[in-house]
Amino acid sequence: MDLPVVFISDAHLGVNTPFCVANREEKLVQFLNQLRGKISHLVIAGDLFEFWFEYRDYVCRNHFELYFSLRELVKSGVEVHLLQGNHDFAYEDFFPKTLGVQVHKQVILEVQGKRVLCCHGDGVAKSDKGYRVMRKILDFPLNRKLFKLIHPDWGMSLARFVGSSSRKAGETRVINMDEYLEWAGGAMKKNCCDYCVLGHHHIAGVWPVKNGVVASAGDWMKKLTYVQMEAGELALKDFL
Repeated sequence: MDLPVVFISDAHLGVNTPFCVANREEKLVQFLNQLRGKISHLVIAGDLFEFWFEYRDYVCRNHFELYFSLRELVKSGVEVHLLQGNHDFAYEDFFPKTLGVQVHKQVILEVQGKRVLCCHGDGVAKSDKGYRVMRKILDFPLNRKLFKLIHPDWGMSLARFVGSSSRKAGETRVINMDEYLEWAGGAMKKNCCDYCVLGHHHIAGVWPVKNGVVASAGDWMKKLTYVQMEAGELALKDFL
């Protein structure tokens, strides 16, 4: 029998608000360490970090235990996939070259006799028009080069300030799950997939739709939840 596949999302490591689970990064490392040799794939469906930007000679030192855990997971034979989110879209080669972690905007896995479309889910909702424009600005190569000229400490501080401001603005936003489910159903049909796993909205669940099944692992901030695929079925689970 195939080993299970695990999906997590939206840890937003690097920020701690009053509603966050205490020591959640330490708990995440503990969770990853116990997966060695027990799963075939780990998919991190975006926003692992509150902010990520790679400089030539700089890596954020606050997450070394996490880096080590991911590297050891890869060395144990687990295929680890990290998806770009709307907070941590600026990955370059540190994760693939140093840790052996594969980085994607989206990926389709063929596991346990199923085709699984994995993506973060940012920008897919019809109400995200403003975000889609902003993302194009942030992704523009010249803007990336200009940001690299900022000292890493200043850049991280600026990004955290912008992130906290956008988080406060989004606290009153109503999530329309039908928009995500509609998009996922169409994406599964287009890509001939059975399942779609996404994140971004922080709502945990498994939803049967017309063209397959949609799942979200929720987040690793308020609740330490994850999705596990075993014997071709998706199930939502809690850590601790």
